[in-house]
Amino acid sequence: MPITEKHLSKSFDNDLNEVVELFMQMGRMAAEQVMIATRALIAADETTAKQVIADDNLINQLEIKIDEQIILLVAKRQPAANDLRLVMALSKGIVDFERVGDEAEKIARMACQLIEDGASPKGYSEVQHLSNQVRLMLLNALEAFARMDTQQAFSVLQSDTAVDEEYQSATRSLMTYIMEDNRHVSKVINILWVLRALERVGDHARNIAELVIFCASGKDVRHTDFLRVEQIVQQTTDAGLSRQHSK
Repeated sequence: MPITEKHLSKSFDNDLNEVVELFMQMGRMAAEQVMIATRALIAADETTAKQVIADDNLINQLEIKIDEQIILLVAKRQPAANDLRLVMALSKGIVDFERVGDEAEKIARMACQLIEDGASPKGYSEVQHLSNQVRLMLLNALEAFARMDTQQAFSVLQSDTAVDEEYQSATRSLMTYIMEDNRHVSKVINILWVLRALERVGDHARNIAELVIFCASGKDVRHTDFLRVEQIVQQTTDAGLSRQHSK
């Protein structure tokens, strides 16, 4: 299912496609920042960590630019039905990407702190694994958005459950370590903050996936149980296949 459909006004198509492209660019940039920040933490690379902190402003500026274009698009074109849902999703999604950038900045700041204080004796493998998972979630959510693929979006929602479980397991393990050996409390707590930031990135990826389902089905699936979401996704998929066969 294409993310945008052809309209009578070619200029409307161009305006909408430009906003979508900027949206995808912002999402990819945010995902990249998370990966770079995590690498800087694990490698104790202060230069790269400080670059991540500085580059957060690029994501912020992109959010402002997309916001301005969305406002102009609504004012000029007054989109309705499917187009309006897409524009609303784009407007909400850039907020999630901006917050992903903020979480990457937090990770980079924790990296700088750990470089200054000395490495934590525990937690880096958990950070690496969780970072890989949430970055994949973000990229899959972006791909689902680009294709308006509700099945892939639902897979992202399922992945968020696994991320939450891994985050809780890692947190319990590190808290147990602190209780058994309190010599490195502050360093391990910094790792806990990093894990929390990564868990939040997973939440934002889930939000993007929910927006895909909203765009494709017209149903707001926030705070909806998995069984009901799965039903909505299946109904949307069946409806799409039916439209294809009828052409």
